[in-house]
Amino acid sequence: MAASKPSHFTVCIIMCMTLLLSLCCSSAFNTKDYADALEKSILFFEGQRSGKLPSNQRLTWRSDSGLSDGSGYHVDLVGGYYDAGDNVKFGLPMAFTTTLLSWSIIEFGSLMENQIETARSAVRWSADYLLKAATATPNTLYVQVGDPNKDHQCWERPEDMDTPRNVYKVSPQNPGSDVAGETAAALAAASMVFKDSDPSYSTKLLQTAMKVFDFADSYRGSYSDSLGSVVCPFYCSYSGYNDELLWGASWIHRASQEKSYLAYIQSNGHTMGADDDDYSFSWDDKRVGTKVLLAQSFFESNTQEFQPYKAHSDNYICSLIPGTSSFQAQYTPGGLLYKASESNLQYVTSTAFLLLTYAKYLGSNSGVAECGSLTLTSDKLIALAKKQVDYILGDNPEKMSYMVGFGEKYPLHVHHRGSSLPSVHDHPSRIGCNDGFKYLYSSSPNPNVLAGAILGGPDNKDNFADNRNDYQQSEPATYINAPFVGALAFLAANT
Repeated sequence: MAASKPSHFTVCIIMCMTLLLSLCCSSAFNTKDYADALEKSILFFEGQRSGKLPSNQRLTWRSDSGLSDGSGYHVDLVGGYYDAGDNVKFGLPMAFTTTLLSWSIIEFGSLMENQIETARSAVRWSADYLLKAATATPNTLYVQVGDPNKDHQCWERPEDMDTPRNVYKVSPQNPGSDVAGETAAALAAASMVFKDSDPSYSTKLLQTAMKVFDFADSYRGSYSDSLGSVVCPFYCSYSGYNDELLWGASWIHRASQEKSYLAYIQSNGHTMGADDDDYSFSWDDKRVGTKVLLAQSFFESNTQEFQPYKAHSDNYICSLIPGTSSFQAQYTPGGLLYKASESNLQYVTSTAFLLLTYAKYLGSNSGVAECGSLTLTSDKLIALAKKQVDYILGDNPEKMSYMVGFGEKYPLHVHHRGSSLPSVHDHPSRIGCNDGFKYLYSSSPNPNVLAGAILGGPDNKDNFADNRNDYQQSEPATYINAPFVGALAFLAANT
């Protein structure tokens, strides 16, 4: 008689026990490993730079690109970052990247030691661009350079690109409260990064953040509605714009301590997602991040108005921990948090960062996360975050590091134009739009190592194909790396 198959419930119990046991095990990595990964995680941003590259550029296979961006519209939009493996500058993910890079430094910059200057430089590269985008024309925010539909019809180096560099903006007539709210958050968070090292720059960032936030709040609407197929399906604002308005106000409040922003949060929070439990944090949905950010105000001031944000943050944390009454996260058999088939590691890195940030807030205030009758100390949060970080760095069933250039085995076929095509130094003559596709479909490894890039990652069974044409698994993105910088800084200093 054949043995009966284990029930779905039994499988879940076994997976949860496996995950809990793995949290207790000794680490596969030491302080030196995390420090190496931290350096590479910041270095990656140099591979995403658009504009005139500085003399200290370390990824030397990249060269200048997009030097006339905005000129056809009589604005200077040179600089900033390409979001992923393409050559478009998308404002919403770039601003979110800037916010998360800044938050990484705000919370864990004191632990970055010799990497703090390169981390600040990574923030400044995009903050400079966002400043220009926000101040070039009154009552206007430039939110994108490049036609993504045309761009995606080509496979060419950013140094060669000849696709239309159209410029897109939001205005009172065509609002974009989501992208403007995130830009305000980015500028405010960046202002905190430079408060001591460059006070005048910091002031300019914060003042601009306030103006952009007023614009976002005064002319409400989603940029997906205003710009349509230019931003969708690439970076549609699926969650709407209320989360970005509350997020932007929260960052400006933290950066400025001005009471008017606290009043805004208190007056508008209930209609902007403050009462919702949410379980995902990404370039599109900021609700969980806002609650963790505002929970810090509760710990610092013990102001009861902020208590609900602490409660919602607890609910989010509890949803991730096997054994709690509100556990609802999904993990792969190897223990990786799994949210989506496309670019899943963006959710893993953002979750790891929030776990460590909230653990810091709890630890500094002798607090715990309350999960019904169960309480979680900061150590439990740190252990789960560490498990996710270690998985990404190679402690997984594939024994594959999903950070390019880190460890003995990492992906070689990265879905990234500049990395997959020969550099202009090795192939000075231009490679045309269609001529580049042979490199996309080639079985050879990428000729240029995009060091530090974290890719989309494995599927829900821990499988990874290392296939350049599978963008869901093999494409990097700035917003995957940004929160990982903070997580690695913490572990490098606390392992």
